[in-house]
Amino acid sequence: MVHLSHAVTDGVGGVEMFANLYDFEREPPPQPVPPMPVPTDLSPNDLMRSGLNRLPGTIVGGWSGGRRCRAGRGPRRSRPGRAARQRLRLREVRCGAVGPVADPSPILRRRSLSSRSEAIDIEFSDLHRASKAAEGSINDAYLAGLCGALRLYHESMGVPVDTLPMAVPVNLRSDADPAGATASWGSTSPHPSDCRTPRCIKEIRAQMRSKRDERALDVVGAIAPLVSLLPDSVLETMAGSIVNSDVQASNVPVYAGDTFIAGAKVLRQYGLGPLPGVAMMVVLISRSGYCTISTRYDRASITDPGLLAQCLLDGFDEVLALGGDGRAVPATFSRVGAQEK
Repeated sequence: MVHLSHAVTDGVGGVEMFANLYDFEREPPPQPVPPMPVPTDLSPNDLMRSGLNRLPGTIVGGWSGGRRCRAGRGPRRSRPGRAARQRLRLREVRCGAVGPVADPSPILRRRSLSSRSEAIDIEFSDLHRASKAAEGSINDAYLAGLCGALRLYHESMGVPVDTLPMAVPVNLRSDADPAGATASWGSTSPHPSDCRTPRCIKEIRAQMRSKRDERALDVVGAIAPLVSLLPDSVLETMAGSIVNSDVQASNVPVYAGDTFIAGAKVLRQYGLGPLPGVAMMVVLISRSGYCTISTRYDRASITDPGLLAQCLLDGFDEVLALGGDGRAVPATFSRVGAQEK
């Protein structure tokens, strides 16, 4: 188990960092030991000065990249002046990526300092067939299964809901970003709760495409180096898209092939994410032919852990049934823990 703060890196950066620990064969040939790094004493002022020195190039690169991205989206009807364009972009950041877009769940409002985790395993091929049957992606099927699980939980608790405000981090990382960095933005959508048909997965796919194409994300990528310099009140407003959501769902791509540590093959990997003011954080990791879906939730919001565990299995089984007879099962470590008890 590795405990890593988001102050160090995000999920994608963590994958890049830990690539240095893995072998791609069980008994690899010996490699030369890299030279020991020379330690350097840095004060907080040194670190701040270094960051400020990189700011101009980073900002210029972000804006130019955003303009190149927008240039391929077709001609605009009009070209507003500079001041108007700035107001438009700031409005897009506020309306496109911040603020609730669906009513919060009546039963997921409470927060505490106590959390619990639950995880399930799904064969990658089963989830892939289900996503293709609905003309979607793995991520679309993943979000649909999660929405189905939450729908079942709300129905069992006697509080059915039609939509759920869900924040999905969008990766804004560029090739120049180091592994030890964070580069993501929470994009909130009112995901439908009933996902038993291919139509639901198509709707989720359309929502995610729309969010990824928002110009607001270009602005966020450009101003990211300046975010830490903003007042606390502004930062709280910008974080509203995640805090105002009931659930945050992340999909972390890892390694397509097999990986080994000291000759042992890595079979599963589970991501237990943080709880940035939300009732539940869910992380999908695909590895070695399996998808692991880990949930960490606030125990003040989810008051029936056994019911949630069953709803997770049933919700994803609904989606898997679109592609065949695949089934979700409790995570391997969950089954071992149950046997030990």
